[in-house]
Amino acid sequence: FADHAGYATPKMDVRGVIMKETGDDVRILLVKERRDGLWTLPGGWAYVGGSPAEATEREVLEESGYRARAVKLLACYDRNKHDHPPHAFHIYKLFFLCDLMGGAPAITVETEGVGFFAEDDIPPLPLPRVTPAQIARFFEHYRHPDWATDFD
Repeated sequence: FADHAGYATPKMDVRGVIMKETGDDVRILLVKERRDGLWTLPGGWAYVGGSPAEATEREVLEESGYRARAVKLLACYDRNKHDHPPHAFHIYKLFFLCDLMGGAPAITVETEGVGFFAEDDIPPLPLPRVTPAQIARFFEHYRHPDWATDFD
């Protein structure tokens, strides 16, 4: 950390939450990452020069092949206050509910699978990126669209 100048500030991880109704069922979009073979919400680091919503929409497209529009901030979490393993940097995690705007599932340089999963059929998750409790909370948010944003 000696090379870093200025104040220590948190990094920002953004994730897109896309839900799809199929009959009586609601499913959530997950991508299978090449680095560990686990399924996660599409997302990654926000870059300088773009808004968090724009970063989320870019990450969804890059990792899933779907075009999305961020419509609501579901949660702004301090990563250290949730069941994520330790990380060298302090990280804020922003989860945006997104509308599906088009596109098609696509394998990318970062991902090897794209799919929609029912709440009772969530595959193993990479805890550095998303926790089962967070996925469960986003299903609850979907059932209660009037809920306010969660934050720590």
